[in-house]
Amino acid sequence: MAKEIDLIVESRDISGTSNARRMRHAGMVPAVIYGAAKETLHLAIDHNQLLRKLANESFLNSILTIKIGNQEESVLVKDIQVHPAKKQVMHLDLQRVKSDVVIRVSIPLQFINEDQAEGVKLEGGTVTALMNEVEVSCLPKDLPEKLEVDVINLKLDDMLYLEDIELPEGVELPQLTQEEPVNDPIVAVRLLRIAEEEIEPEVDEEGLEEGEEGEEGVEAAEGEESAEATSEGDTEENKEEG
Repeated sequence: MAKEIDLIVESRDISGTSNARRMRHAGMVPAVIYGAAKETLHLAIDHNQLLRKLANESFLNSILTIKIGNQEESVLVKDIQVHPAKKQVMHLDLQRVKSDVVIRVSIPLQFINEDQAEGVKLEGGTVTALMNEVEVSCLPKDLPEKLEVDVINLKLDDMLYLEDIELPEGVELPQLTQEEPVNDPIVAVRLLRIAEEEIEPEVDEEGLEEGEEGEEGVEAAEGEESAEATSEGDTEENKEEG
């Protein structure tokens, strides 16, 4: 069962861009909560509190218990917006969950025994993750924090697929249970190929100089022959004129 992480939030009555900007300047994060056939509420969360919670890797894929005044709600983080240049959370979307309603959540894959995999240890390969997370469907009480995948038996060029994941009881992979199942690969052992550097052929400077001199010599000889031919032609013309 996923660990519950408490988050204390405040209700806010005013929404809009200008109000959200003022909240951020005051160290608060605008948020919204919706779902479970209840009204949508606008919330404010202390930014420092949220950053501390985000340090826990499971925060974004766990069932959270938030407290709004004296009321508690079970929620999932459905969307988080982060400033592209600053370490600042800009907005948070929370969805209510009910204990008897199946949820769909993306959770991380953790590959274990990578260094001990047969294709790595004996054949010089590298474990290459083709997926880092996968969507699961389950009741909130059955939601795992992560799914472990053991790669110890993988040989070079072997792959594991979605169907190879060992799922906890009550957890399913929607990609495999849908009308047209999609059994995508999740991890492989591959041999990393390093591009060979193009090696320029060594040039024999002495040979090159000799070759250059040879060409120059040929050109010079051809020039001399041409000059001699021209001179002889001029002499013949002079004789005829005489």
